[in-house]
Amino acid sequence: MADPKGFLNHGREVAETRPVGERVRDWNEVYVPGSLLPIISKQASRCMDCGIPFCHNGCPLGNLIPEWNDYAYREDWSAASERLHATNNFPEFTGRLCPAPCESACVLGINQPAVTIKNVEVSIIDKAWDAGDVAPQAPERLSGKTVAVIGSGPAGLAAAQQLTRAGHTVAVYERADRIGGLLRYGIPEFKMEKRHINRRIEQMRAEGTKFRTEIEIGRDIDAAKLRKRYDAVVIAAGATVSRDLPVPGRELNGIHFAMEYLPLANKVQEGDYVAPPITAEGKHVVVIGGGDTGADCVGTAHRQGAASVTQLEIMPKPGEERNANQPWPTFPMLYKVTSAHEEGGERVYSVSTTHFEGDEDGNVQFLHLVEVEFKDGKLEQKPGTERRIPAQLVTLAMGFTGTDQENGLVSQFGLELDARGNIARDADFATNVPGVYVAGDAGRGQSLIVWAIAEGRSAARGVDRYLTGASDLPAPIRPTDRALTV
Repeated sequence: MADPKGFLNHGREVAETRPVGERVRDWNEVYVPGSLLPIISKQASRCMDCGIPFCHNGCPLGNLIPEWNDYAYREDWSAASERLHATNNFPEFTGRLCPAPCESACVLGINQPAVTIKNVEVSIIDKAWDAGDVAPQAPERLSGKTVAVIGSGPAGLAAAQQLTRAGHTVAVYERADRIGGLLRYGIPEFKMEKRHINRRIEQMRAEGTKFRTEIEIGRDIDAAKLRKRYDAVVIAAGATVSRDLPVPGRELNGIHFAMEYLPLANKVQEGDYVAPPITAEGKHVVVIGGGDTGADCVGTAHRQGAASVTQLEIMPKPGEERNANQPWPTFPMLYKVTSAHEEGGERVYSVSTTHFEGDEDGNVQFLHLVEVEFKDGKLEQKPGTERRIPAQLVTLAMGFTGTDQENGLVSQFGLELDARGNIARDADFATNVPGVYVAGDAGRGQSLIVWAIAEGRSAARGVDRYLTGASDLPAPIRPTDRALTV
């Protein structure tokens, strides 16, 4: 155990963020560099090394949280990194991007602020990189088997790394021009600088993983032909079909899906553009959708110099404390203020968009909305609450409905879908096509990065067993497992 009295002697302290006026003028991560190390040992000491650590249940990866908290408390960073990597291929991703269901399940969180698990995690991995403790782990011998991984998001990368280390020859196919999937083009630079992806890709290349960019399976290569070329295939193409808003005026210029808007801002940071083709500069921006993707649009609009930013959410404003129907250790729906929200803008709850209004040139100018409320389990409009707000750029951040079926990947493989429109799979993550497996959002539906990595690791075990007859690779979850919620 770390410090038996740590949770009594120390309060919760989180990473310090840079001043708003400074950080909105650049695209660097919002946190003060190095601000965690002076406090992280004390924060790790707050872990109680519970007899039954419910943080394990909150995390689908089964992270050994009490163990690496103890090592962090003792500042044994090498040992902490080893325990961290035992269950998580990419802790620098989850430590920055995961909403931390482990903290919601922390036993200390029953009546005190939970342990800062995310901050401890990111401190350990950043220290490990600085110390040179993150080295390639090339296989001792090759199996002679080949695997194609379709998609280079967290699920695809996790599956590829696990299978490469098991001795198989793995090639990752990515339809974009760079590796990383939504990590690369969906997550703004201010939430995670892309150097973290780049050095993981270099580690994987050194281990033997091959990467093929700008190749879309289904369009550039027939899926059936790809299956014949490889001994096994892992589909980790994500749930990339954005949920639309079919209301009058949707066709006006200036209304875009979030995943049309955000990648362009990231491409500016990559040096592909001097200025993004879609920009918030000088415009009244409305973001429809109150989740993390919506917050990413808000922060991006601030940095592009928007005249105003308004975020709309159809659901009521969540409370700041757990509701009785969302008890510990479940993941509660709470009012969350992200770094993007700290930077300004207005958040409006319990409203629904009725239509858009444009100018004579077909450009959106106003968004018309109405307040809504739940009555008898149904969402109803409140008469007399209609109004319009300025909107010269609208981003739709309402989630995703499933994997892309227009590119031919599903039909060319002959894949079966489940009732929710995701690619169906069995207990080993295998589809109905022999040798073809599915991991991540393509099979689970829209989910969190930590679930994607867990899926990639679990699917890798199924593939390894298919290729060799047995497998020592870990499988932290089953396809039917779900988050600890009510």
